[in-house]
Amino acid sequence: MSADLLLVGTTVRTLDPARPTAHAVAVRDDRIIGLDDDALALRGTGTEVIDLGGAVTTPGLVDGHAHPLLGATSFVGLDLSSCRDLTDLRAVLAGAEPGVDGWVTGFGLDHNVFGGAPITNAVLDEVLPRLPVLVVLYDGHSALASSEALRRAGVSGPRRFEQRAEIVCDDAGRPTGLLLEHAAMGVVRDVVPPMPVAELRERLHAVLDGMAATGLTGATMMDAEGDALAALASAEEHGDLAVRLRVMPWCMPEDDLAAIDALQGRRGRRWAVGGVKFFIDGTVEGGTAWLEHADCHGQGVEAFWRDPAAYTRAVRHFAAARVQTATHAIGDAGVRHVVDSFAGVGTGGVRHRVEHLETLPLDDVRRLVDTGLVASMQPSHTGYTRADLTDEWATRLGADRAARAWVCRDVRDAGGVLVLGSDWPIAGYDAREVLGYARLRRRPGSTDAPVLPAQALTGAMALEGMTSHAAIADGASAEAGRVAVGCRADLTVFTVDPVDAPADEVAEAPIGLTVSGGRVTHRGEVTCPV
Repeated sequence: MSADLLLVGTTVRTLDPARPTAHAVAVRDDRIIGLDDDALALRGTGTEVIDLGGAVTTPGLVDGHAHPLLGATSFVGLDLSSCRDLTDLRAVLAGAEPGVDGWVTGFGLDHNVFGGAPITNAVLDEVLPRLPVLVVLYDGHSALASSEALRRAGVSGPRRFEQRAEIVCDDAGRPTGLLLEHAAMGVVRDVVPPMPVAELRERLHAVLDGMAATGLTGATMMDAEGDALAALASAEEHGDLAVRLRVMPWCMPEDDLAAIDALQGRRGRRWAVGGVKFFIDGTVEGGTAWLEHADCHGQGVEAFWRDPAAYTRAVRHFAAARVQTATHAIGDAGVRHVVDSFAGVGTGGVRHRVEHLETLPLDDVRRLVDTGLVASMQPSHTGYTRADLTDEWATRLGADRAARAWVCRDVRDAGGVLVLGSDWPIAGYDAREVLGYARLRRRPGSTDAPVLPAQALTGAMALEGMTSHAAIADGASAEAGRVAVGCRADLTVFTVDPVDAPADEVAEAPIGLTVSGGRVTHRGEVTCPV
């Protein structure tokens, strides 16, 4: 039996305690079949041999929390992420070119643009009068709709939703344009002309190709709403997905649990449904994170589920069925409720997850770890706050809670499993940048002051968060997260050592090669076939 692919001229950080390093890897089909001399002996006439010229190979990187399809469909139009104030916003809006039926869409708008003032559609109506405009704020949990967009959606006042969502209105009951949480946003989003199927396929493939170029071999896709599974199947009809996707459809308060049960196990060649995504709260900036004590505006003291006990029953339903759950929980009260919901609950060996954990005291970190829950965090989200606490996120929380921000190191020091990801499109999907943020607690390549540097991870911990710990969380450590014979052939080749090289360099160094399930999904300039 000869290898399909043979990598030589490399130092391999295997993350396998039984064999920490190697210098050659042989792959056949989707499996690693040999290391070092055993690998070299498997070279055959049809083997593709790649000399990596001294580059460092690791287990394939996995983004623990991403929204590739949602990002491709909803974060479209004007890129507003560079706007720092209303003057910037007006300038970008002024360059808009209306699309189908006159719609203008945008994404990435920072709450801080409004300088602490109420967020309203006044600037949209000023710059783009009589046009339907829908802008998604960077957190993905809030949007801003122009008066014409609200009119087309039939929105003239407040509404009640099963989930904790709000069409924000002024004292006279008139909508301000601000839409909080998914149900409220969906009222307007549903009247925006849909993206053509061909364009969606192209955008999805482009996103996944881009992810592979940063070293990603897999990702946990934290949504599957509407026709999402059909869209994935359609995309696969036009080519393999560059990144393998584990899909976790949402479970909302109004959803039928049996319908979500029925989705489990649906799959394509490179994607499979395996788990359920919950929300117990929203975001700090939107005032919808569930906090032990109200934020500076008196908000944030309610759960996303109007009846939190119903959430508990729902996650225990899936736990009993040995279906993994992942719960979006940003505020300290939200995380605590998730931990309480799983305390003493038999899970059949499944590691249930808590996503984001933006502010959490050490005692609750220890409780989470003791309960066996996995912490899934996004280090690059620290880029949306400032070390001097002058941003909207920190201002809402106050200094004490802001001092417990994204406590990655506390989770690891407590012995917890910590999965790292990007939450794209909320932050960039570049895996190298995620690794850099995890070690620096600031944007790589910047001179920004780090946010709580004591929570920084070591290079080894950061790498584990996107490899071995991701595999533990998925219940796949027997076949993933390591470079070992019999494991799935997921490999990432760095042109610098991702553990020992300075984090700023890791974040910018080209990826030499990405192999996902034995298939080369990205080839960098440093690779040299022999």
